[in-house]
Amino acid sequence: MTDNLASSGAVEAVTARRNAFLLAGAAAFSGAGLTGQYLLDADKSLATLPVSIFTVGIAAGTIPAAMLMRQIGRRLGFMAGAGIGIAGGIAAGFAVLADSFVLFTIAAAVIGFAGAFAQQYRFAAADNGSAEFRAKAISWVLAGGVAAAIIGPQTVIFTRDLFAPIPFAGAFFATSVLAAIALMVLSFLGGSARIAPKSTERSGGRPLGEIVRQPRFVVAIVCAIGSYALMSLLMTAAPLAMVGCGLGQDNAALGIQWHVMAMFGPSFFTGSLIARFGKEAIIGAGMALLALCAVIALMGIELANFWLALILLGIGWNFGFIGATAMLTETYASEESAKVQGLNDFLVFGSVAVASFSSGKLYAAVGWETLAIFAFPIVAICSLALVFSVMARRKEAA
Repeated sequence: MTDNLASSGAVEAVTARRNAFLLAGAAAFSGAGLTGQYLLDADKSLATLPVSIFTVGIAAGTIPAAMLMRQIGRRLGFMAGAGIGIAGGIAAGFAVLADSFVLFTIAAAVIGFAGAFAQQYRFAAADNGSAEFRAKAISWVLAGGVAAAIIGPQTVIFTRDLFAPIPFAGAFFATSVLAAIALMVLSFLGGSARIAPKSTERSGGRPLGEIVRQPRFVVAIVCAIGSYALMSLLMTAAPLAMVGCGLGQDNAALGIQWHVMAMFGPSFFTGSLIARFGKEAIIGAGMALLALCAVIALMGIELANFWLALILLGIGWNFGFIGATAMLTETYASEESAKVQGLNDFLVFGSVAVASFSSGKLYAAVGWETLAIFAFPIVAICSLALVFSVMARRKEAA
């Protein structure tokens, strides 16, 4: 009996690792899907609208995505999400050809809705593994963003002129191809990801109100929202500020590329750091880096200040968000995962959408330096939540 249990555990561990790698691969292609935007001849005050609507689409899709996968399982649910991404890419391409900003914005929302399914990859990887493996699994999936940061721009370069003289139409049609590749990768998911949860798991477990009152849940949500919303606020405003300071579009684009690499590059070792030092320590390090990002931004408006601030912003987000996500996985049982994960992503990406929408207007109203100062109260709130968490755990241990 013991040998059989050990053998079963070994098989599950291998399946969990395989699924984590597959989900990382799917994240690389789905994450590369929205790699640029074509603003047509729209009012420049709406320059960030498609990206903001994309984020709104993610927020709107989080709970439906979680509920659908609760019924039909992760594998089929993820494949459905990829199918929605294919449709969104095709719609975006036709919108560019038709010179329709309205249709393009709708397509961005559809692609965002598909992105809500992709955001669940990290939870699927964590749920398939042991408690010790969860942080690494989440980290591996987010590491797929490194490949996305390479695949996305290269796809745009090779496809943007396919429908010349109309630029970028081909790039958005290409997002459908990337989503189709992600769909094929997802079809190989195995183990519990292939099948729908048992009826006992679909019963839902504890009431959601009871779950969200857990101190650890509150800390995880606060830190996830703080790190992601702050990152979105500053990342969206940074290119506008760089151009406004006379540094040029090319330098702004390169700064964002470095930022994206900094967001996902640390994922190769963030899980191991969490395993060694603990979730609170890594989230705390992330908050310190986010505060340092603001300090660098306030020290000057030279190119080096912007680039270094964006790199620190990316790494700080990585530590804060992965740590908070790993912490969240400790707060629910398997039968409660769908509703908790859906609520988490709804709150996080709802906040990110607000930050993205607000960023351009806040930059125009108060300037880059004041916007950077906003980082300090956000970091302070998250840090206080972490201190509360550490004190509560020590009290429980005593």
